[in-house]
Amino acid sequence: MTERTMRPTASKRRPRAYGADRFFQDFGLVLIFVVVVGVLVVLSPGAFARPANLIGIIKQASINGVLAMGMMFVIISGGIDLSVGSIVAFTGVVAASLAHPGAYPLALTIIAPIVLGAAIGAVNGASVAYGRIPSFIVTLAAMIVFRGAALIACDGSPVFGVSGAFEDIAGGFVRDVVPYLAIYFALVALASAFILKMTVYGRRVYAIGGNPVAAGVSGINVRALQTSVYAISGALAGFAGLLLASRTVSGSPTAGEGYELNAIAAVIIGGVSMSGGVGHWYGPVIGALLIAVIGNGLDILNVSSYYQLVIQGLIIYFAVLADVRSKGGLR
Repeated sequence: MTERTMRPTASKRRPRAYGADRFFQDFGLVLIFVVVVGVLVVLSPGAFARPANLIGIIKQASINGVLAMGMMFVIISGGIDLSVGSIVAFTGVVAASLAHPGAYPLALTIIAPIVLGAAIGAVNGASVAYGRIPSFIVTLAAMIVFRGAALIACDGSPVFGVSGAFEDIAGGFVRDVVPYLAIYFALVALASAFILKMTVYGRRVYAIGGNPVAAGVSGINVRALQTSVYAISGALAGFAGLLLASRTVSGSPTAGEGYELNAIAAVIIGGVSMSGGVGHWYGPVIGALLIAVIGNGLDILNVSSYYQLVIQGLIIYFAVLADVRSKGGLR
């Protein structure tokens, strides 16, 4: 009997066992989230588990989650977007300026910040894809430019006097129980899941993140796709700016500071690889919820905001470290 005939065929090979390592890889973040929630419930049951507090957590996670879903597309494609926090501020100021009672139709107030964010993102993406400028530099410059633009647009002062209809965009509830913000977040997450898992476009985003040269050789228009993922990130940042302005009933030029870091943290904690090409849509959803839960829990436990920054930084560090180790980057 020859060596070839002794070799088992593909159909007879046993599937890889679903061991503890694979289980933790697939569901580890969910387990961590459950453990964190359980610990906070035990440490402060009267405060953390209150319905009003839980709704506040969902609201906070929803805006960061919307940003994180856009950031996810960029990071899976192999890039980074540092401009989203400034886009939130700039589009929020624009939305609030359009939202004065009787000034403009509500539809324009909703559409304008999203389109404006998409346009800013498209310029960022075109600069990366066609200008061959590193995404870190392009979006860092955009972060500074549009933070300044937000200050210029309102002369450094928050924009108040928005209509009640504008306030209801993010402030309303479904049957007085489920906040609209949670609905928006869920819809954005489901749309992102459909795009990444069920469409050719989604598969191509993974492809250019894994190996842009091979993707280009296979016929994918890498530059156009890179431009489009930044446009998606910008559009969702504009939507987040609209939601934040509605929630705070104002458009502040200082809004969104640090939001880009929270979005990146949610994506990384959610298991999306910083090297691109790897990640599941639900990871940033759980990551955003986990960040909101940890922040809220530390507030309840009266932990200083200074220490909270340290804790958030360490979480990001160890998440990236785990990602690098999983790819054999550390020996």
